[in-house]
Amino acid sequence: MTPDTAAVRAYLLTLQDRITTSLEAADGGARFRRDSWQRPGGGGGESRVLKDGRLLEQGGVGFSHVTGDALPPSATLARPELAGASFEALGVSLVFHPLNPYVPTTHMNVRFFSARRAGVPAAWWFGGGFDLTPTYAFDEDVRHWHRTARDACAPFGAEVYPRLKAWCDRYFYLPHRGETRGVGGIFFDDWSEDGFERSFAFQRAIGDAFLEAYLPIVARRRETPFGERERAFQLYRRGRYVEFNLVFDRGTQFGLQSGGRTESILMSLPPLARWEYGFEPEPGSAEARLALEYLKARDWLGEVAP
Repeated sequence: MTPDTAAVRAYLLTLQDRITTSLEAADGGARFRRDSWQRPGGGGGESRVLKDGRLLEQGGVGFSHVTGDALPPSATLARPELAGASFEALGVSLVFHPLNPYVPTTHMNVRFFSARRAGVPAAWWFGGGFDLTPTYAFDEDVRHWHRTARDACAPFGAEVYPRLKAWCDRYFYLPHRGETRGVGGIFFDDWSEDGFERSFAFQRAIGDAFLEAYLPIVARRRETPFGERERAFQLYRRGRYVEFNLVFDRGTQFGLQSGGRTESILMSLPPLARWEYGFEPEPGSAEARLALEYLKARDWLGEVAP
């Protein structure tokens, strides 16, 4: 059947509203600034950014709906036959950088692409997922995160979560550092194998699961005391986040290559970060445990019964 782009757009706008409302309530005071924009090449969107809150030092939730005459290279790596096709792309993407180092950074994205040649539909697909990037990691948080992801995938097949979990581990990986960006989650792209209705239902399941995955972790960690040591390590680890987003992230590349709005594309970056030459954490410390125990692919739900 022909993809129902209007239904996808309506869902994504509702999802953006739901997430920003929930995070404003969790923050307890700060509000998202809403910034609508138009893209010269076609389409536009709305970026919502919250700064200097009680919970979030900075967080962004963006909606975009753009069109173009030719898919950029980042969008055709796995689909070279679509090079040069015109496109329509819709999505919601968010990144939250909390103030407290014990509350993890998180990212979520759900998106839809369609490509056309000579005005005729050539292909369409969904993509997205969510992942968690703690500075100080806790097993119960990571297992909750992955259990929620598994449960969201379960109605679509028992094999879906393991496949998308492994995909996430491969994608959010810094090869020059030899570490994953965080503790993973799920990631998918080029998703159309089940037909439009079921594929769209899957996208909604992933988008709807995000708050259930993240807010309980926020509630557990947001009042944890921290000092200058934890803050310095948080800023150091944020540097790794910047490295991934600027060097490897396909969403960043697509936005820049397709002539997207730079401010909205780069709102995923933290407000503060640092790099320290030759930094080595104290052996046996919580900082050392992050790399030793968490920044690698692990079967979190296979170790402890759900």
